[in-house]
Amino acid sequence: MFKKILIANRGEIACRVIKTARKMGIQTVAVYSDADRNALHVQMADEAIHIGPPPAAQSYIVIDRIMDAIRRTGAEAVHPGYGFLSERMDFAAALEAEGVVFVGPPSPAIEAMGDKITSKKIAQEAGVSTVPGYMGLIADAEEAVKISRQIGYPVMIKASAGGGGKGMRIAWNDQEAAEGFQSSKNEAAASFGDDRIFIEKFVTQPRHIEIQVLADKHGNCVYLHERECSIQRRNQKVIEEAPSPFLDAATRKAMGEQACALAKAVGYTSAGTVEFIVDGSRNFYFLEMNTRLQVEHPVTELITGVDLVEQMIRVANGEPLPFRQEDLKINGWAMESRLYAEDPYRNFLPSIGRLTRYRPPVEGKTAGGVVRNDTGVYEGGEISMFYDPMIAKLCTWAPTRAEAIEEMRLALDTFEVEGIGHNLPFVGAVMDHPRFVKGDITTAFIAEEYPEGFQGATLDEATLHRVAAAAAAMNRVAEIRRTRISGTMDNHTRRVGDDWVVTLQGRAFAVKIDADPSGSTVAIAGGPVLRVESDWTPGQPLARLTVDGKPLVIKTAKVPMGFRMRLRGADLKVHVQTPRQKELAGLMLEKAPPDTSRFLLCPMPGLVVKISVEEGQEVQEGQALATVEAMKMENILKAEKKGVVKKIKAAAGASLKVDDVIMEFE
Repeated sequence: MFKKILIANRGEIACRVIKTARKMGIQTVAVYSDADRNALHVQMADEAIHIGPPPAAQSYIVIDRIMDAIRRTGAEAVHPGYGFLSERMDFAAALEAEGVVFVGPPSPAIEAMGDKITSKKIAQEAGVSTVPGYMGLIADAEEAVKISRQIGYPVMIKASAGGGGKGMRIAWNDQEAAEGFQSSKNEAAASFGDDRIFIEKFVTQPRHIEIQVLADKHGNCVYLHERECSIQRRNQKVIEEAPSPFLDAATRKAMGEQACALAKAVGYTSAGTVEFIVDGSRNFYFLEMNTRLQVEHPVTELITGVDLVEQMIRVANGEPLPFRQEDLKINGWAMESRLYAEDPYRNFLPSIGRLTRYRPPVEGKTAGGVVRNDTGVYEGGEISMFYDPMIAKLCTWAPTRAEAIEEMRLALDTFEVEGIGHNLPFVGAVMDHPRFVKGDITTAFIAEEYPEGFQGATLDEATLHRVAAAAAAMNRVAEIRRTRISGTMDNHTRRVGDDWVVTLQGRAFAVKIDADPSGSTVAIAGGPVLRVESDWTPGQPLARLTVDGKPLVIKTAKVPMGFRMRLRGADLKVHVQTPRQKELAGLMLEKAPPDTSRFLLCPMPGLVVKISVEEGQEVQEGQALATVEAMKMENILKAEKKGVVKKIKAAAGASLKVDDVIMEFE
């Protein structure tokens, strides 16, 4: 077995590989850029080598710098993780030439399947059903529009060497095809050093289901069942689960066997993923093969009990697979929610900054299942603008899908993240969405269910009652504490009343509290009587309660006459008032937010790449005004209505914060 492995990656996947290597008794080497000097993977590894400036194009994807780190440390093998150099044939070839083992497939297999154009041609030659598209190279935006018309809108524009949703756009008309081609080309060049683009038909109402394969150097190949990855935004997966709630045993077997046949056809070894689009009639079409470990591999590990990273290392060492296909059963159900540094209330735009609070749920067995959190950050660490916005993958396992979802709800409510915008509220809302709970999902789920963007979840009546009861009980604890403050007026003992009005989500509930040493019984007027028990004390940011015998976890903060409460994707201002206070509060004026309609504000922290208009210019609705880049993603900001540019306040190359003014209109 190898004595030392270098991990040519960063963030949570580098930490993940280090954990398995440590378990196997293998020493690890981390590489880092200037921005990652204090990163978690650097702290966890046995050795760490500096490889350059923050941009990935100047550090993590410069092969010479990685090779230099290998020579300096004497690493015998390299695990590439995913993204960066994981699907670069020239990197695998450079390692082979150096006599260093690549923990992944041989370079010809990467060349054959890592390139989406080539892989589709091979699949077609092998008789695999593929999505209609244009596999040739596309010269410019004009040709992209012409090809898109021939295929028929909508079309998917993809980077040939892409992965992780980078360099991908859906175009519904000529303008979007031209813009999407250029943006995909730029993103692909920045992320992968390869700007080749191809176009294919975008299948409407599809499900994205992928098969995990594992092959050794002795001719053995198995599939570890499937993952459902249909909950996506901007073609980037957000929630994954294994198995799929849609597949039957026959379809699963057919897809698995086809995936293995494809792997064998190109001499594939190591872990890889064959992705399919599946329609409503369970017809499946080959999409692409990812010749690497997938981001969502933990859900497969949870339902099979197989450590995929360990098997990759053992295969690279020449060992045969320790199991056969018939040994790989599906045990229970697993869910994965990706925690992204992005603001769901601002159309999921990237967010950067310092993690002032980062407290994931405790990993391990719970009362009903298992919690796992793959992460690459820590409290006090900084989220950089230079890399992918994913900072953690929260996974849960339980015997059934419904139980796995419930475990995920509790885990998400327990996860404390402050200091940056993040998507925890959004994934929390999805877990409660009736369509998701039923398993009735497609890749268009987010676009269909949140067409105007995410504005927070609306809690159902039963949950509102539980939150109202919890707020009333918590307020009583806080009020009793306030009566004990020293220095108050003598001879005026303050009594905490039993009658309160709880206002949340535009609803007011009159409640009566009957307290005792172990908790409170809260009677809601016209509603249920609920028993609330908790050890929460005022000031704690996380309230763990039992309401009517069921657990309830709420992130909480004090506001005047109540609490800010966050749970299940909702962000609530909860007021707990006496009946008289409630009466008087109704007479108060509401403060209106300022009018910002005359300004183009920067929607995220990032770099201004281009200003597309001039002062005094008349702009039309939908016209491109500026391009802002952050976390390897380009965003074209467009005019919402017709107007005239009065003043431009930011130039190309400027680094802006959220809500910085880019330009003003007359």
